[in-house]
Amino acid sequence: MDFDCIHGISIPDFMDCFVGFGFHRFFAVFCFSDLSSFDLVRFLIYAFVFPLALKSAAALRRSHLGASIHALALKASLLSNPFVACALVDMYGKCASVSSARHLFDEIPERTVVVWNAMMSVYTHSSNVAKALELFEVIDVMPNASTFNSIVAGLAGLEDGSFKAISFYRRMLDSGLRPNLITLLALLPSCVGIASLNLIKEIHGYSIRNDIDPNPQLRSGLVEAYGRCGCLENGHKVFQSMKERDVVAWSSLISAYALHGEAKTALDVFAQMELAKVKPDGITFLGVLKACSHAGLADEARMYFSRMRDFYGVEVTSDHYSALVDVLSRAGRLYEAYEVIKEMPVKVTAKAWGALLGACRTYGEVDLAEIAGRALFEIEPENAANYVLLGRIYASGGRHEEAQRMRREMEERGVKAAPAVLAAVGEPWGGFVVMTSYMPLVITHHSKRSSDGKDGREAVLLSRKVSVPWLLVFMYVAAKWAGYWHLTWMIV
Repeated sequence: MDFDCIHGISIPDFMDCFVGFGFHRFFAVFCFSDLSSFDLVRFLIYAFVFPLALKSAAALRRSHLGASIHALALKASLLSNPFVACALVDMYGKCASVSSARHLFDEIPERTVVVWNAMMSVYTHSSNVAKALELFEVIDVMPNASTFNSIVAGLAGLEDGSFKAISFYRRMLDSGLRPNLITLLALLPSCVGIASLNLIKEIHGYSIRNDIDPNPQLRSGLVEAYGRCGCLENGHKVFQSMKERDVVAWSSLISAYALHGEAKTALDVFAQMELAKVKPDGITFLGVLKACSHAGLADEARMYFSRMRDFYGVEVTSDHYSALVDVLSRAGRLYEAYEVIKEMPVKVTAKAWGALLGACRTYGEVDLAEIAGRALFEIEPENAANYVLLGRIYASGGRHEEAQRMRREMEERGVKAAPAVLAAVGEPWGGFVVMTSYMPLVITHHSKRSSDGKDGREAVLLSRKVSVPWLLVFMYVAAKWAGYWHLTWMIV
């Protein structure tokens, strides 16, 4: 076998094609199935082939293959090669353990920024962002954009990490580094997390000035980000500027309109998507079902649900069933929604039972509310909002003894809500006031115009006098200042 080329193509380029197209199993078998047929050490002496072999071992989760390549790398004295070292750290992080990757990282004699980035990436992908930050603080080489990107992405994935991710992004700018496509993609979820329309516009403008904007993945992300922050016009403009619109772009636009109650527009966009011969996926249909829910289109939701399953062959998940239950419940078809729950082939989630319980309150259906409430007590026994809501339904139906029983049951189970918002739930339960961590917040997304034709952004409406903590007022004002001016609250 000629180790220099295959049909005029160099060995590294030939293997790069196979790994690049995802033929990892072929590559692994090619390397290790018949060691007697060729000189494996001579073959792998190519420094650029080592990372490809390690990438295949990591993709297949074959740690023993990776360990064999590691041994050959030591024999060939290639551990000082940054690309080989980087691939080894990544392979051990994916196939063995984070501690194995860190042990190898500590043994590498010369650690370039590529190797540091690989170790930080292992930490962030294992949801150990704190360790990644610790490593960043002791890095002894000049960090690059990739160094910041992995940590920004890791912070953005944390429940309370949006502000931290943005702060770290600002630190990147202060260091003189220029954000790239990966930076912007990692940052967008954090912008959505805090509803910062101004920062989304900043990212969009930067991408245009630096010719990153044409990337379809970024444009789809911008459509979703603009939509979630209520700026549908900008989201629609970005969508229209796309020459090739994949299922992600279409789904982002549909979900944006559905989120803000523009049901007809969302369904029209879905019709255009079908005409464009783009096959919808599960996320697309979630947006469609939510649009039907906002518009009270129960029969249409049934139709779309059937088409999703029978015509497009999309796997139906618990989220789809929950969305269908929500549509039927809002339309007052409570027992039909209950039948859907009973016939669900997947595990029933709190979303489905919660939608039914909320509708029972609206339509005064006490018996069905009791069934939904009891199911919720089993799924999330620590959620005080479920007890409160069922208690109100009892009280509204004149069943005050059951309402008091809810209070006693909360006390017996030790259910305590965080003292975030003080709310009197419905008619007094004999003076029973509940401290609930679930702020009774109604968000509207339609701006109104005053009689003089000026933009009359909806005012804060308090339906009854309650004590609203000043922190919430500050949060509301901060959200408006950040650009999410569509936000309106109503204490109910």
